[in-house]
Amino acid sequence: MKRYAWYSVLFLLSATAFAAAAESFDWPQWQGPYRNAVSKETGLLKEWPKAGPSLAWKANGIGKGMGGIAISHGRIYTTGDDSEYTAWLYALNESDGKLAWKAKIGRGGNPGNMFKPFGPRATPTIDADRLYILGQQGELVCFTTDGKEVWRVNYIKDFGGIMPVWGFAESPLVDGDKIICTPGAEDATLMAIDKRTGKPIWKCAVPEGPTGDRGFLGRSGAAYASVIAIDFEVERQYVQLTATTLVGVAATDGKLRWRYNRASNTHRINCSTPIYHDGMVFAASAYDGGGGLVKLTKDASGGMKAEEVWFSRKMQNHHGGVIFVDGCLYGANGGNGGGDLICLDFKTGNVLWDGRSLPGRPVPKGSLTLADGRFYYRTENGAVFLIEPSPKEYLERGRFEQPDRSREPAWPHPVIANGKLYIRDQDLLFCYDVKAK
Repeated sequence: MKRYAWYSVLFLLSATAFAAAAESFDWPQWQGPYRNAVSKETGLLKEWPKAGPSLAWKANGIGKGMGGIAISHGRIYTTGDDSEYTAWLYALNESDGKLAWKAKIGRGGNPGNMFKPFGPRATPTIDADRLYILGQQGELVCFTTDGKEVWRVNYIKDFGGIMPVWGFAESPLVDGDKIICTPGAEDATLMAIDKRTGKPIWKCAVPEGPTGDRGFLGRSGAAYASVIAIDFEVERQYVQLTATTLVGVAATDGKLRWRYNRASNTHRINCSTPIYHDGMVFAASAYDGGGGLVKLTKDASGGMKAEEVWFSRKMQNHHGGVIFVDGCLYGANGGNGGGDLICLDFKTGNVLWDGRSLPGRPVPKGSLTLADGRFYYRTENGAVFLIEPSPKEYLERGRFEQPDRSREPAWPHPVIANGKLYIRDQDLLFCYDVKAK
């Protein structure tokens, strides 16, 4: 009997160890599993060697572009334009970066004003055995995860969408049976469509916020940010930073529930994903904008409003994103003229420390991801930093220079998945080993 008991203990220990080893930390959509740029993965390096983490592999041939990458079940998905201005979806092996397959998204190109980048701007969204990707010209395509096209719609032709000046850029949200997207049409700023067919479910028209005379920056209701889903007092909502305002929309029917204008700049160039925490929403933009925190409230009749808690010009986040951790907001403050990493108190907006004030301004404008108690921060010039979050001071734990830099801004956000750090630079994708030994 004791022998059988001992075998049972061994079996349970082995099963537990196997389950732990088999646990994956994929990055299946824009800003990761929870759309907050935070990974729950642990066991990563807390400091980097002087030369930075070791390079596991480098891939090329993914086309021109600054779209993000998604990782799911051993595959890496990203996008790019070829030399004939066609936009493609690429699937690579997670193990070695080799091409598994590619599929055509549609017409590519470089829409823009002054700065005109090529390639899709969005990150693929993986949902079970389906994948959804938006091209810069408004082609939203559903593929299987082995590259077979299921359906496609065009924001402009099918939904009356209006293309933003720099092209469509959002990464569509899959929520249940719905895809939430932002065609920017006059009668459909936001839409819900059936993820199985692409057919419309509901539309939401958002009245314009104050923009000033910005005719050369277009008239689309869509900007360049991506939707998040929130639950407030048992009500499911979708929150989006449109071209002119921040809004909350009812998940059931698309009814506009609340809005907040100050998070939007007057240039219709709003790029950063909103943040939700404890009944409050934060959103920010650059140019003549800033960052604002609102508290959501509901009255006895069920009506809602967003009451401003604070607004600050000290978080003019362009498109590198903002992360909430331990009562603080971290992100880059600055627009086209550059900027620096900054830390604000979430509840008050007070500046806790500012990279602009540090000797030598060591941490210029960039994008960030959080994993295992460390920020992975990528500057626009290509340098990559490992930073320990702290409300008291800037704590750098490593840095390295990305090799083979292109001449384009390093805008794709860093991604952490399954012990690896991924850095994209146009046609190149670098994979670094950041797992602690």
